[in-house]
Amino acid sequence: MCLAIPGQVVEMDAVQPLLAKVDVGGVRRNVNVGLLEQSELAPGDWILIHVGFALSKIGEEEARDQLRMLRAMGEDELAIEEVRGYAFDAEGAAHGAAG
Repeated sequence: MCLAIPGQVVEMDAVQPLLAKVDVGGVRRNVNVGLLEQSELAPGDWILIHVGFALSKIGEEEARDQLRMLRAMGEDELAIEEVRGYAFDAEGAAHGAAG
């Protein structure tokens, strides 16, 4: 099952502006933020991620609620395993685990 999971932006990629380094439960991966071009993102912001792509910018409270819900459903570890499979090439194209 593929789930959207919250992650916190750690840094923006200066070379690849469509990528951001995001922390999800201690796992750090590049996430494509191209769908959020209209939004200003900065380190510390929370985003909702699905298969390596940021779907929306969310607040910290919403992120924590989402993480609690995933934990309650027993899906938090599955979601983190999915994040471990994210990989992007130099152009920001996704490769790896799909759900």
